[in-house]
Amino acid sequence: MENDSQRAVCVDCGAKKAPLSCGVCVNALCKSCAHFIEEEQFSFLAIKPEELAHTTYCQSCYTKHVEPAILGYEETMKKAREILVFEKKQGKETRLIRRIEDPVTVSDCEDYNETVLRLAFFAAQKGKNAIVDLEVKSKKVRTGSYQTSRYSGTAVPADVRDDKLIKDRSLWQNPN
Repeated sequence: MENDSQRAVCVDCGAKKAPLSCGVCVNALCKSCAHFIEEEQFSFLAIKPEELAHTTYCQSCYTKHVEPAILGYEETMKKAREILVFEKKQGKETRLIRRIEDPVTVSDCEDYNETVLRLAFFAAQKGKNAIVDLEVKSKKVRTGSYQTSRYSGTAVPADVRDDKLIKDRSLWQNPN
């Protein structure tokens, strides 16, 4: 028989049954007080901070660590969706754009659009508004009789100003 002193008590509401624990502070939590996030919540981050690597949080740790991170992540994702994309074959349009950043690379993505969005996310994290020299490659992966494609890509984050873009659309090979 279990003693009352050995039972875990929820740190938030004081419930006597608290089977869960916070990932950051390791305090006991009941299911109704716990905040859960999915493992894929911060999947676009290249390096996930230690405090965001868990799936269960108490109220104070969620407010302190997770909420600001979610807001920042969603803001960066919003900026990434607005990034200008120029492929490698669009050299005529991008010849006046400076390429001072190191290229960013992603690999093992589900589809073409996810690859481009991940590259744009990295550019948005650096405060850039475009990616140039985009190159996406696909590789066929066979699992028994089932075949899928995995994508990898590289691009250079850049700042694009309107005065550096060519306005003559007859030169554009692939207008955005």
